[in-house]
Amino acid sequence: MLTVENANLHYGAAQALRGISIKAEMGKITCVLGRNGVGKSSLLRAVTGQHALSAGSVTFDGVTLNGLAPFARAKQGIGYVPQGREIFPLLTVKENLETGFAPVSRRDRTIPEDIYDLFPVLKSMLSRRGGDLSGGQQQQLAIGRAMVTRPKILVLDEPTEGIQPSIIKDIGRAIRYLRDSTGMAILLVEQYLDFCRELADYVYIMDRGEIVHEGLAETLDTPEARRHLTV
Repeated sequence: MLTVENANLHYGAAQALRGISIKAEMGKITCVLGRNGVGKSSLLRAVTGQHALSAGSVTFDGVTLNGLAPFARAKQGIGYVPQGREIFPLLTVKENLETGFAPVSRRDRTIPEDIYDLFPVLKSMLSRRGGDLSGGQQQQLAIGRAMVTRPKILVLDEPTEGIQPSIIKDIGRAIRYLRDSTGMAILLVEQYLDFCRELADYVYIMDRGEIVHEGLAETLDTPEARRHLTV
């Protein structure tokens, strides 16, 4: 599993994370919810190595990740789908997928057919430039690129942001399929409450850089949880 223990993170004098501790287990979808600006993306940056912790630790599969660069964490099995997708707009869909080859061994440098089964539109657009895709198609491409790395855990930062409802359903089906068919861990940051309620096995709610609620997905309907999510 992925374990974050007593994590603190600063941007200069500003503290974004305050003693955060979470776990994401294999074969389960763990969702982190919260309003804008409460530190959700900072938590994922700490997990993926985009920003160093001030204190605390990140451990995955028995290996402490503190001090490891993002590419080294990818080799450990952490696949990252960043907020805003960050695909390469001038590369084709096929070339974007192939950028996921970097952390894997030569024998695994193929694009898994599962990607095309989950997102058939990508197969029909392999020669099209990434920047010419719609926002929803780019999100599917970003998830596909992470899958190319053969991750043990998939870390997604607000995959439904700015996406049309039909593609949100496709993304939800893909996440559920990956959990059920591969047993990988899924760590999902979201603001879309219904999306998490349908998918999550376990949830955390953040506020002002801290965990203020945790529990099974059904606890999202309690007054305590809703108090931390309403604007």
